[in-house]
Amino acid sequence: MRIVIAEDAVMLREGLCMLLTSRDHEVVAAVGDGDALLATVAEHGPNIAVVDVRMPPSHTDEGLRAAIQIRRDHPSVGVLVFSQYIETRYAAQLLAGGAHGVGYLLKERVADVKDFLAALDRIAAGQTVLDPEVVTQIMGASHRTETLGTLTPREREVLAMMAEGRSNNAIAAALFLSYGSVEKHVTQIFTKLSLSPSDNDHRRVLAVLRYLQA
Repeated sequence: MRIVIAEDAVMLREGLCMLLTSRDHEVVAAVGDGDALLATVAEHGPNIAVVDVRMPPSHTDEGLRAAIQIRRDHPSVGVLVFSQYIETRYAAQLLAGGAHGVGYLLKERVADVKDFLAALDRIAAGQTVLDPEVVTQIMGASHRTETLGTLTPREREVLAMMAEGRSNNAIAAALFLSYGSVEKHVTQIFTKLSLSPSDNDHRRVLAVLRYLQA
C-alpha cells in the first residue's frame, strides 16, 4: 500500500513512517502542512493519505480542509483523518456525499497497532472507519431536525452504530438485543428517514452520513 502522511509533529510523523514501513507499506512522502499534502497527493497518487487535523500555519483545521479537497480532486485516494481533535463542521463535509474509503480516528483512542493497520486496510478496500466518539459529536452538532425527532432513543443508538459501520449482529451484541429486534429498528430508521434499506453495510453508512449532512 502506498501512503502519504501529513503530520506536523515530527516525532509522531517519523514514528508513523517507521511503523508503516516495518509492515511492508510504502510511505511515498511525509509532510507537515496542508499545502504540501495536496501537492504530494497530486504528484504521487497514493492509495491512502493519513492526515492530522491541525497543521500550520494556523493550526486549526488545515489538514481536514485539505482532506476534503483530496476527496473532491482525487476520489480514488483513501483518507484517514488521524487526530486528537474532532472538527464537526468539516468532518460532516468529509464524510458526506461519498464516504467510501474514508476514516476518522482519534489518536488517544487507538490502543492497538493492529487496529490502526486494520483501519488502513478497510479504508483501502473502500470501507468507512469511524471512531464512535466522532459519530457522537457529529450527530450532536447536527441540527435537530423534525425527522430526527421522530426516532426513538433506541433507534438513535442503533443509528449511531450504523454510522460506525457495524453490522446488525455487532449492534445486537453491543446493545444486548436480539438480531430480529435490531433488524426492526433498522427498518424503522430507514422508513422514518425516507431511505431505502439495504443489506450492504457500506450503503448503510453512506445513508446515515448523507442524513447528517442534511
